[in-house]
Amino acid sequence: MTLSTLWVVAEPAGDGLSTTSLELLSAARGLATTVAAITWGPGDHAAQAGEYGASTLYSVGDLDGALPGVPVAAALAALVAAGAPDAILVPASYDGRDIAGRLSARLDRPVLTNVTGLADDGGLATEHPIFGGTQVVRARFTAQGPGIVVVRAKSFAAESAGGAPASVQAAPVGELGPEGAARVTASHVEERTGPKLEEAAVVVSGGRGLGEAAAYAMVEELARLLHGAPGASRAIVDAGWVPYAYQVGQTGKTVKPSVYLACGISGATQHMVGMKGSKNIVAVNKDPDAPIFQIADLGIVGDVHKVLPALIEALKSR
Repeated sequence: MTLSTLWVVAEPAGDGLSTTSLELLSAARGLATTVAAITWGPGDHAAQAGEYGASTLYSVGDLDGALPGVPVAAALAALVAAGAPDAILVPASYDGRDIAGRLSARLDRPVLTNVTGLADDGGLATEHPIFGGTQVVRARFTAQGPGIVVVRAKSFAAESAGGAPASVQAAPVGELGPEGAARVTASHVEERTGPKLEEAAVVVSGGRGLGEAAAYAMVEELARLLHGAPGASRAIVDAGWVPYAYQVGQTGKTVKPSVYLACGISGATQHMVGMKGSKNIVAVNKDPDAPIFQIADLGIVGDVHKVLPALIEALKSR
């Protein structure tokens, strides 16, 4: 390994660390001799961070209602001043992007975003899909100093290494001034049933071929019967049929379920970027020339208004 040290921004999520954070820790330990993580909040994440490859866990501590961006970026900048890693890996989440942007300004370092692959070729190389995922380019930092790399979810597998709990060290934030005065006064978590879209083993997505917003109920029912999560193409999100949280694709969520069922989705490149890594892809579309069939493992040429009710009825009768 030519990479000495990689740091991972490890986001808290519920009682543990986010799935994307665990993916980044798994990727980092395969690239660098030493892996460290930085996290925040009141929980104890040393055991989980160590299990996935971190030897050290820097803790910013309880943020007292502040958004993570300002204090975590400040703590990271102070840590870098004391000893810089080869690169800092950041999840491509709302908080992660905020931290990366603020850290970039503090360190006067550029950020590489939309990363889906990492490699060691004498330094850290990053892979980025372009032109809707039809091409992949490789980039790397050439100037001295740690690179800030924002990585998309589901780019790597989260695999336990069975390591011992990480050694916890405090990461002082320092004086933030007016920048750190903002506080979260209220938060809203969207109601849902079943697994999270980005973590579901089965995803059933609907597209413009459903014809109308009311028809999306078939997608939701089928997802429930399959113990999966409902998803959507950008077309019906933009049309206001379903919330943005349901969107799968380049500007939505990236999913890699065991089964992805695309219902009435033609297969625009933007959508396929977000789901083509699925283990098994089943497509239902009345257009035999729909691009989605080019990547489908099983294609059903038919009307979703006939195919889905028949499938729902078959599942109910089991």
